[in-house]
Formats: sequence, C-alpha cells, structure tokens
Amino acid sequence: QVHLVESGGRSVQPGDSLTLSCHDSGRTFSNYAMGWWRQAPGKERQFVAAIAWRDNSTYYADSVKGRFTVSRDNAKSTVYLQMNSLKPEDTALYYCAAKYSGTYFYAGAYDYWGQGTQVTVSS
Repeated sequence: QVHLVESGGRSVQPGDSLTLSCHDSGRTFSNYAMGWWRQAPGKERQFVAAIAWRDNSTYYADSVKGRFTVSRDNAKSTVYLQMNSLKPEDTALYYCAAKYSGTYFYAGAYDYWGQGTQVTVSS
C-alpha cells in the first residue's frame, strides 16, 4: 500500500527557491517510479518531473528543465522537488504520484496520488 503526503508548499516571490517533499508511509516506496505533477486553477494537470525506481533516471517538462530537480531517498521513502528561479506561472497545486509501470508522462499511468501542496509565486 502506498500513502503519499506532500509538504513544503508556500507563497514565495519570483526568483525564490523552494523544495517540496513527498513521503510515502507504505513499505514499497523503492519499487515505484515517482512523479511530480501540478495543476493551476482552470487548467489541466500538468507533468512536471519524474524519477525512475530502478536507476534514478530523471525526466522533466520543458517548462521546468534547468530550474527544477527531482530526487529520491529510498531509505526515507521520500521524493523531493527542488525548485529554483520560480516564476508566477509555476503557481499551482503540486502533487506527487507513484506508478509501477507505464509512461511517466501520462497521469493515468500513476497508481497513487497525494493530496497536493500549494505553491504560489507572486510579488
């Protein structure tokens, strides 16, 4: 069983940095690939980043490439999203999700989702 809880979201100014965390209280965290997704009001859920379970390969949306870094600590059952140079358009509810198989870039491939943590970037 996987139970994901995100934390770290808050209001920041443009250019600031922020790290989101997602902890899994289950016992099989290392068997799942983990993804970060976001959803802004009135918009569809958008892929942000993902990290594989086997070799820790990482994948990013073009809009965050070079600014965001996804990482995982299997010993702590936690995945992180380091966000630098934040922009107002990064404002969204950020979700972490776990999947056992399938593409990283399709929300329907993920088996478990957290409740989300809000990130607001505004001056």
